[in-house]
Amino acid sequence: MMATTHVFVGLVVAATVALLEPAFALEAGIAAIVGGLFPDLDVVAAHRKTLHFPVYYSMLAVPATVLAVARPAGPTVAIAVFLLAAAAHSLSDALGGGHELRPWEGQSPRAVYSHYHGRWLEPRRWIGYDGSPGDLALASMLALPALLVFDGFVRTVVVGMLVVSIGYAALRKSVAAGTERFVE
Repeated sequence: MMATTHVFVGLVVAATVALLEPAFALEAGIAAIVGGLFPDLDVVAAHRKTLHFPVYYSMLAVPATVLAVARPAGPTVAIAVFLLAAAAHSLSDALGGGHELRPWEGQSPRAVYSHYHGRWLEPRRWIGYDGSPGDLALASMLALPALLVFDGFVRTVVVGMLVVSIGYAALRKSVAAGTERFVE
């Protein structure tokens, strides 16, 4: 999935928080954006391995969410939403194509590394690949709650990310071809 799709998943959680407790809307929105993007910062290292923790983010998100519900405050809510978004990102990478430059070819058996299991999880290919038409459709649907609930900074980021998503989806296969030429 595109990084933007991962952010929009986190923003669904944040939109729920914002509806239930509007005082924490901005913290939840920012935490969802950062948490949704955070695992992909490993693109400069061992991508989908270094900062992707499908099990550990999930394990940490449970007590963090319980704490945020028991003691709602900006920091507790932000930490819970960040961890939920990072967990969803790491888990959902297994739903898409493999970890490869041309995932639509379906050659790689590696989707995301599970440190807990000590192995790579296989791609399910429910979303063909990052930037596929299905990924763009999913991203667009997931962005709707954030567009309806948030205003200001968060809404501006969502609109910008939708524009980036459309551009990336339109150019995805060209990006792979250009990267191959650059590497050669």
